[in-house]
Amino acid sequence: MQIVFDCADPDKLAAFFDPDGVGPRIYFQQVPEGKTVKNRVHLDLNIGGGFGTPQDERRRRIDAEVDRIVRLGARQARTVEERGGYFVNMFDPEGNEFDVH
Repeated sequence: MQIVFDCADPDKLAAFFDPDGVGPRIYFQQVPEGKTVKNRVHLDLNIGGGFGTPQDERRRRIDAEVDRIVRLGARQARTVEERGGYFVNMFDPEGNEFDVH
């Protein structure tokens, strides 16, 4: 299976999501039209370490990653705290939604 993102600048998004080129197989396909509606599929970046990691450590890891990717061009949409979980909903440089868990 391969995940495909339609985008305007494939090289920029590839470098944003996988700067070292070692992540899962994601294909960034150049298309002429821009994004106009909400994604029906989104990526969850599991940065926090899962529920086996103490909540304060998960939050610290997630917040540090959010700070890092904002510097790379992402935008923060909202922070969600529910059922003992914590994640941040984000937009990549072209407006595609993803979550940092």
